Amino acid sequence: MDTKNCEVNFNWIPLTGHQLRKAGVQFDAVRMDGEGGLRTADALERLTGGDPGPVVAEANGQRAVYFFVAPGSTSHRAWPVGVTLFNSVSNTASYVPVPALTGHTWPLWWRCLPSGPDRFVHTLLLRSVVTLLGQWPFV
Repeated sequence: MDTKNCEVNFNWIPLTGHQLRKAGVQFDAVRMDGEGGLRTADALERLTGGDPGPVVAEANGQRAVYFFVAPGSTSHRAWPVGVTLFNSVSNTASYVPVPALTGHTWPLWWRCLPSGPDRFVHTLLLRSVVTLLGQWPFV
């Protein structure tokens, strides 16, 4: 992590540990589990020169990878099987685990750090990469 990222202050990122944040307010999230999520994150990093936007990975359980996208950008789009959307469509509430930028956050860690307050993973690019990988669900 560089100094620029240490200075970024997002009110949805906890100062220590990790916390659940309501999706659809400051961000929506797209979750993919296991190898599929990791492959997608790798592809996005290559396509964006290493700055795809904020991506969180989970070290245990389903080994989920969460891609943080702009609020309201996941609804009204067809997504491949194996993708879980976190948003606030139709008065539903869903929550996403968010780790602090530094310190002990296990089992969560920032695969790609946020680089600006309004900088998210580009939703259409993410959807295109997921669709092109086309092997959902990964086994």
